[in-house]
Amino acid sequence: MPEIKEAVKKVQLTPSQTEAFRDLTEGRENLFLTGGPGTGKSFLIREFLDQCSEKVPVVASTGAAAILIAGRTFHSFFGLGIMQGGVEAVVKKALKNKRLRKRLKQTATLVIDEISMLSGETLDVAEHIARAMKKSPLPWGGIRIIAVGDFAQLPPITRGREKEWCFLSKTWERSCFKKVILREVKRTADTAFLEVLEDIRWGKNSERVRMFLNERLTRADEVETNVPHVFPRRAQTDAFNRARLNEIDSPSRFYKTEYGGTDIYIERLKRDAPVPEVLELKKNALVMLRMNDPRQRYINGTVGTLEELEDDILLVRAGGRLLEIETFTFTLLDDDGQEAAFAMNFPVTLAYASTIHKVQGTTLERCHISLRGLWEPGQAYVALSRARSGDGITLMDWDASSICADLAVKEFYENETQT
Repeated sequence: MPEIKEAVKKVQLTPSQTEAFRDLTEGRENLFLTGGPGTGKSFLIREFLDQCSEKVPVVASTGAAAILIAGRTFHSFFGLGIMQGGVEAVVKKALKNKRLRKRLKQTATLVIDEISMLSGETLDVAEHIARAMKKSPLPWGGIRIIAVGDFAQLPPITRGREKEWCFLSKTWERSCFKKVILREVKRTADTAFLEVLEDIRWGKNSERVRMFLNERLTRADEVETNVPHVFPRRAQTDAFNRARLNEIDSPSRFYKTEYGGTDIYIERLKRDAPVPEVLELKKNALVMLRMNDPRQRYINGTVGTLEELEDDILLVRAGGRLLEIETFTFTLLDDDGQEAAFAMNFPVTLAYASTIHKVQGTTLERCHISLRGLWEPGQAYVALSRARSGDGITLMDWDASSICADLAVKEFYENETQT
């Protein structure tokens, strides 16, 4: 069990965060840490990791999420690859991996971030491998699992219509996760907005939801200049960003992302890193910062206007402050947690538009959102919950079919006695 170096840092924890932190640091059971956006899941895990004398690996369900937490993907940590050849072939190959064997034997506790985007089959295979490698009949071979996520947000990519939620798997049942729910939202104090979000979270097309959405329908010519737009699809996003950049009557500056490392990992970075291969910017362009500043001047999702573009620095005006933005190195770790590749560029993207998938994990002061033609449960909830308050939202459009939640997810959260 990791030893706790000191008491929780002098930060104001909510009641549910306090209880959750006690479970993280004093317990030994497997935990599922959950709660809606803005309840502090990531913050609490960082606090926990800071207190541990033992190095605790952190893995994420997707490459994009792994890059943002400077961790590894779940698949690479467990040697799953792309699950080619079926379950038996994946397990057989993994059991021959000496580095994987050593890695798992050295792991006492593992944090799995964004677990909602892992399928049940993926979880089953990884748990089977862990038991075999550790030569133990205990769940995960005795490794303590701390799973973090919110199943009411974006689901795993699955082959059929039915979502292969990992909480429906045999492994989830075998793991006996203690469900720890963070309930107090720290992102906003707008209680009316929180009530609407709660309805949308569970797919309730209630009167207050309809009133909230209808009141925010706004024509394009009525939207304030430079309010970030949020679209369901990438083609809409790319076209809007390009059109708005072309409207600026000043020359473009191009910043090529510098890559290094192993070719296969570089290709993953090109696909998953929050910055493109070539960043095209202009003075007065609207940009979004794509990382959390260690000095806490800005967060992932802060939007500002470019005032100066130099070779080695950008000056961004955000919220009345002038920020000096230097280049940042996004890294991708290999299976053993060593840096396998890096991508270095200014941590900004054009902020005129983003997809719903890309804004997950960000916080926006203002946004203009399209909620028509959504195809996944949780998409509307993710899009709307990015805002700090209901006053920061305007809508292009919406339709009733976009307000939906997965029945299995609703049942999972309604069962408060489930462990």
